[in-house]
Amino acid sequence: MHSALTEQTATASRMFTAEQFIEKFKEVKTLPYVVTELSRMIADDRTTIKDVEDVIKMDPTLVARLLCLVNSSFYGLSQPITSIGRAVAFLGIRNLRSMAVTEALRNIFMEQHHTGIFSRKRLWLHCAVVGICSKLIAERIFGINGDDSYLCGILHDFGKIVEEQIARDDFLAVCEACGAVNSLIDHERHFLGTDHSEIGYLLSCDWGMPVTIQNAIRDHHTLSDEAIPGSLTGILQIAQYIAGQMGYSSLPEVTSPLSSPLALHLQKNMAEYQVLIDDLPEEIAKAQDIYEN
Repeated sequence: MHSALTEQTATASRMFTAEQFIEKFKEVKTLPYVVTELSRMIADDRTTIKDVEDVIKMDPTLVARLLCLVNSSFYGLSQPITSIGRAVAFLGIRNLRSMAVTEALRNIFMEQHHTGIFSRKRLWLHCAVVGICSKLIAERIFGINGDDSYLCGILHDFGKIVEEQIARDDFLAVCEACGAVNSLIDHERHFLGTDHSEIGYLLSCDWGMPVTIQNAIRDHHTLSDEAIPGSLTGILQIAQYIAGQMGYSSLPEVTSPLSSPLALHLQKNMAEYQVLIDDLPEEIAKAQDIYEN
């Protein structure tokens, strides 16, 4: 009982510190209104394409990216789409939300300089690869819609950006202290009093993301014998592990361990995962064509 209360107190303390980080971060930068509004609209069954179109129109950059995407060679349409409403109908609101989040994060992740072991550009590539890999795992391995899995991947490490902006020196000390086996969470809690998973969880709550996405972001470093491979948390952990093994880690030579049930699942389905891993570079290249031009 005593140890449970101690853990509850420690968790509450870390969450309070995470909230303080977020409040300071909001004074510097936050996600555009359109992103949080799209999340709210997805949860509302009464939302129409016209409602979405009215929100999208407020962000000229997103409109340009939307029309560029639907008319790209990726979709190979015979006739170009020039209407926002038709573009939204073609892509679907969930896909549109993923695109809006990606566009917003890409701009936030772009750095003016590189300091020591940490690189925002490297972190962005890691998150993008984990997002793409998560979507592939959801759709190919488990036969489910991969949009929420993609969002988990693209958002899961955003807490690191908050830490780097609000407590840069301490965050860099965390990065320098990490060994090859990912001890990042322990070092974050020691130097910062919280960790990027908890910060990311609270941000995803603030942004109106589904509860399953919130929990996956919170638990993406939590090892559990009860881990479920086909859950958003399981998919995210597997994708993060694969990204690290392929050299797309957020810090050089730092990899993430897997919960035992996930490692067993990966081993049993290695043939299917090998095909997915072989296809991943091409999928990454497609995403770069869409989002980095």
